[in-house]
Amino acid sequence: MHWDIAFGNLDYFLYGTTSFDWHFPFIHNPEGLVASVILAFFGIFGAFWLGMAAGLMRMSKRWWVKIPAVCYIEVIRGMPLLLLIFWFYYLAPVIIGQNLPAFTTTMGCFMIFTGAYVGEIVRAGVKALPKGQMEAARSTGLSHVQAMKLVILPQALRNMIPSFVNQFVSLTKDTSLAAILGVIELTRTGIQVDNRETVASFEIWITIACLYFLICYILTSYSRRLEAQLSRYQARDR
Repeated sequence: MHWDIAFGNLDYFLYGTTSFDWHFPFIHNPEGLVASVILAFFGIFGAFWLGMAAGLMRMSKRWWVKIPAVCYIEVIRGMPLLLLIFWFYYLAPVIIGQNLPAFTTTMGCFMIFTGAYVGEIVRAGVKALPKGQMEAARSTGLSHVQAMKLVILPQALRNMIPSFVNQFVSLTKDTSLAAILGVIELTRTGIQVDNRETVASFEIWITIACLYFLICYILTSYSRRLEAQLSRYQARDR
């Protein structure tokens, strides 16, 4: 066994060759686990708001609002993420006349891809509520937008948390696809060390898997705590 090789490269798995500045950890060219976390964090943040907008637009009664959202959600959900990454990476220079950094390209693809699934989660979560909720809210004098914002979404979001977390954990693991474009994230660092050492493949990839598991476990643990807290608040209100 060659665990000393895996542990000896642990700092490289965490932040690659970049000098890690504790005062400004989100460096210009992040590598290793830091790069994976940044991709996941901004991918989740962007996907949440993009998906929220797409899901609400899909439920609109105005066709010129609904149709673009339906096309976006259905087309992206029917496309493999890897194909979307290649498509954006090689199409962008044709459209805008210049190459986009691989890191920026993959981050944008993660937002767009996951946002389509979040949009469907939002639509399903809102539709799962009894129709009487909207009617009761409108009867108090609220507009449709106000009723959705103040009554419907707060209830629906609580029910969406498990689905959100499943999708965001999946996105966290999908950040490994950035290695295809040469982004030196966690998986790419594992490939580089494995190619250099050649005798510790098992130990290296077990270490990489543990680091991915750690990030995903933190995310799911936080979601369970948040879900339990919201349940307590809901029970208290009753």
